[in-house]
Amino acid sequence: MITEKAPGKLYIAGEYAVVENGYPAILVALDQFVTCSIKESAREMGQIFSRQYHNDQLLWRRMGDQMVVDKRDNPFSYILSAIQVTEEYARSFERELRIYDLQIDSQLDSKNGRKYGLGSSAAVTVATVKALCRFYNLPVTKDEIFKLAAIAHFEVQGNGSLGDVAASVYGGWISYHSFDRQWLAQQRKYLDIKSLIDLPWPDLKIESLHAPKNLELLIGWTGKPASTSQLVDKISLFKARRQDEYHHFLDESKACIQRMVDGFHRQDLESIKREIRYNRDLLKQLGNNSGVDIETPVLHKLCQIAEKFGGAAKTSGAGGGDCGIVAIDRSADFKSVLKSWTSNHIEQLPLNVHFIADVKQRVQEHLPLK
Repeated sequence: MITEKAPGKLYIAGEYAVVENGYPAILVALDQFVTCSIKESAREMGQIFSRQYHNDQLLWRRMGDQMVVDKRDNPFSYILSAIQVTEEYARSFERELRIYDLQIDSQLDSKNGRKYGLGSSAAVTVATVKALCRFYNLPVTKDEIFKLAAIAHFEVQGNGSLGDVAASVYGGWISYHSFDRQWLAQQRKYLDIKSLIDLPWPDLKIESLHAPKNLELLIGWTGKPASTSQLVDKISLFKARRQDEYHHFLDESKACIQRMVDGFHRQDLESIKREIRYNRDLLKQLGNNSGVDIETPVLHKLCQIAEKFGGAAKTSGAGGGDCGIVAIDRSADFKSVLKSWTSNHIEQLPLNVHFIADVKQRVQEHLPLK
C-alpha cells in the first residue's frame, strides 16, 4: 500500500489579481489533508473509492494503455485527470501501466459535507499525482509534481491561477506568480508531456517564505460556502466593461504583494499587517465597483472583531463566504478574538501551517517519493 497526502490551503493576499499572468499572491498550506492510497489490484478491474464523494466508488479497467471508466457521469474528474496526466508521464519513462485500487480520504470539508474553502480539488489532484509517482517509481521534484498537478487540474477546471495547487505541493508560506495558462493549453496540443514538464513555464515563480516568529495566524469560517468560479466570472465581466479600473486594481495589488513579501524577508510583522489591511481595502473597492459581494456582512464582522484586538484581517480567497484570515502578534489578546467570534456565530478553524520536506535528495538518489 502506497499512501501520500496533500494539504489544504488559504489565500493570505492577492486574490483575483493572481488569475492574471505573472501577478502574485501569498498563500499558506494548512495541516488538514487529502490522502490518496494505492495498492495493486489482483483483479482485472480496479476501483477508485472516495469519502469525499459520499463514499461513492468508480470501477475501471484497462484497454491497452487507456483507462476505461464504467460510469459516464461521475464526480471523480480531478482524480481521473491526475491519473491520466501522471500515467502519460510514467509512459515517457517506459513504465508498464498497472491496475490498482485507489482510495481518497479528505479532512478538508466539514463533517456535514459543507466546504471550508481550503482547496480540496487542488489537494486531491496533488495527492493523487504524488501517490502515482511513487507507485510508478518516478524520480520527481516538487517543481515536476506541481506541473503535473497543474496540468491535470487546469484540464478539468479550465481557469483559475493554480495557486492552490502550488500551496499543496510546496507547503508552508509561499509567494506565487501565476503562469500563462493560454501558453500551457497551446503547448499541450503539440508537445509530449515530458518536454512540457522540462520547459520553463512563462511567468511562473514560486518562492517559499519564512513567517516572523511573532506572527499568529487565525482562521475564521463563516459557515457559508462560496462558489469561487461564479464570483470570478462576475469579476471577468467587470474587467471587460471597465478595463482602466480593473488594471488599476491589478497594479495596486501587485505592489501590495511585493511590499508584503519584503515584510516576510525582513521578518517585519507590522509591515505584513499593514499590507493585509491595504489588500482588504483593494478587494472591498473591487467588490463595490463590480457589484460582487466579496466581503459579506459576516466576513466584515469577522474582520471588525480582529481589528479591535490589534489583528490585521481580510477575506481569504474569492470571498462571498467561506473563510477570513487574521495576522496578529502572539503577545496580543487573540483569545478574545476567538471568544468574540464564537458569540457572533463565526467558527474558528484550529489549523496550523504545514511544511513539506524537500524531495531533491531522494530524486538525486533515484529513490521513490515519500
